[in-house]
Amino acid sequence: MARIQRIHLNHAPADVVIAAKELLRDRPFEIADDGFPIQVEVAQGHLSVSCTEESGRIVYERKHQFFRMLGLFLEAFAGSSNFTITEESQFASMGIMFDFSRNAVFKVDSIQRMLRYMAWMGLDRMLLYLEDTYEIPERPYFGYMRGRYSFDELKACDDYADMLGIEIVPVIQTLGHVRQVLKWNEDPGIADNGDILLVGHPQTYELIRLMIQSVSAPLRSKRIHLGMDEAEYVGLGHYLKKHGYRNRFELMTEHLKAVIDIAASFNLEPMIWSDMYFKFASKNGGYYERDTVLPEEVLSVMPKDVDLVYWDYYHDDEEHYRSMLRKHRGLGSRSMFAGGLWTFAGLHFNYDKTYATSEAALSACKAEQVEEVFAAMWGDDGTETNYFAALPGMQLYAEHAYAGTVGERKLADRFKACTGASWQSFMDLSEIDIVSNVKRPNLIPATTSKILLWQDLLIGLFDGCVEGAETPLHYGRLLAKMEDSAVRYSEWRFLFETAAQLCHVLELKGELGFRIRQSYLRGDREQLAVIAGIVLPDLQQRVEALRVSHARQWFSTSKPFGWEVIDVRYGGLAARIRTAVSRLNDYVADTIDCIEELEAERLPFDPHAEGAFQFGCMNSYARILSASM
Repeated sequence: MARIQRIHLNHAPADVVIAAKELLRDRPFEIADDGFPIQVEVAQGHLSVSCTEESGRIVYERKHQFFRMLGLFLEAFAGSSNFTITEESQFASMGIMFDFSRNAVFKVDSIQRMLRYMAWMGLDRMLLYLEDTYEIPERPYFGYMRGRYSFDELKACDDYADMLGIEIVPVIQTLGHVRQVLKWNEDPGIADNGDILLVGHPQTYELIRLMIQSVSAPLRSKRIHLGMDEAEYVGLGHYLKKHGYRNRFELMTEHLKAVIDIAASFNLEPMIWSDMYFKFASKNGGYYERDTVLPEEVLSVMPKDVDLVYWDYYHDDEEHYRSMLRKHRGLGSRSMFAGGLWTFAGLHFNYDKTYATSEAALSACKAEQVEEVFAAMWGDDGTETNYFAALPGMQLYAEHAYAGTVGERKLADRFKACTGASWQSFMDLSEIDIVSNVKRPNLIPATTSKILLWQDLLIGLFDGCVEGAETPLHYGRLLAKMEDSAVRYSEWRFLFETAAQLCHVLELKGELGFRIRQSYLRGDREQLAVIAGIVLPDLQQRVEALRVSHARQWFSTSKPFGWEVIDVRYGGLAARIRTAVSRLNDYVADTIDCIEELEAERLPFDPHAEGAFQFGCMNSYARILSASM
């Protein structure tokens, strides 16, 4: 245990001191009247920390920046009593968006914990993506059994964030991505199709009014994100049957104006994703096509009192981003960009893909003088990745918010100072997907661990990728690293223990389906008997240990709703292991003449992939498991 050092913040505002005490609870520093004196000053456009033998000094402009400066001071103070550090803010706002609509809904204390890390990093905005996971008293089925936040829960998060100088902004959906709302049929007649609201229908706007009112009421922010992305089929469902075909650009613009009016009635400043306007203007319906230009007749009627957010998580070419940013210039009063932290492909955070795309995007944002930036964490296919594993990506965005360029050494040092964790240990988590036949950096990105965990032992849709992957060696090596990190970093044991259990499963299961089929094709009944009697029961025990650990991790950070989906996946895996035992035993005992599943030819999962052994990006549990419905 490090010796507690005492500091005194001279002339710091009372609310800043209170927040600093909260942040220092788990650090070897405390605020005391007789502590080392640190002069605190507020100055426009100035961020610096300095220290001499006698005293220190922190200069900041906005409240959230104080906590970053305090962290920088304490980091340097631990090693020297003479230093000067200056920084320059690169953006008006830098935030992180969390998807709490894909089953995993953070508990309030998890949000507050994340806010503390954000404060140390100097981030100023948390965006909560809530399709239906917030309470509307007038609509009891809205978010029913989905872990929705109550008014009081959102207010508790907002109060805590405000203490740290961080703004919480709600991100909702007011056109597409409303399948979870529409599935209950609580409001008959408001669906254009199963995922898009019926534009122009009075009941649609009654619901949207309740949505905007309910999600904004507990929060101080006057900003609200209204969604409206990926609604390509707007006007082509029930609307088409009722009214006939309408130009979809005109339809969406009319809808947007109506929703903006509702937001304005609550004195809110709206933003939306920009993709639909570019898709409607594109010859091929794409978002990122370089030759797409919004025509003047489109620009002239687009609402000017809404900000359009350019989102892009995929490209590693700076010029691509600069071109798209220039096309967005003038579309709204603020220039806004959303990048991606790759939590949404596979079981673990992909740092390689995050780094490549973010370096290009953030460099472009600086060159094009973008004002507001945030990074999105999505939870596609059930949120199998815990968002705390993406803290290195958050650190990357935070460091870019205060410097023109960012080096790996600084990232690692700042990560340690802000989270108390080892940078390398978190980098090891991304290694889980990089078996020997996956290219490094992992930019496809290959979802190897998810594929190997959920693919069936007898069907083996990805067996063609397994040969040459050296999974026992890879996962055995990583298992030792994960176990070591779980012991070394007790605060992060919930991440590393589950990762260790995953490696323990994949060390055995990774190539087991391939081995079973090869033994079968050789007619090696003796080996098949060993697999059925010893290897598969061992795998069953490992899978159960992983399920228990994963459940413990989920319940430690998220509400219980949604875990049932992952639980059923583990249950299905356990059932299929039992079936494999039964099928192999029947064959060994000559009860059956053949195992048809193992007779079937193995084709590459993706006929267009680079080579037969290339793991691809497949993030659908259902597609990985079976070729059937």
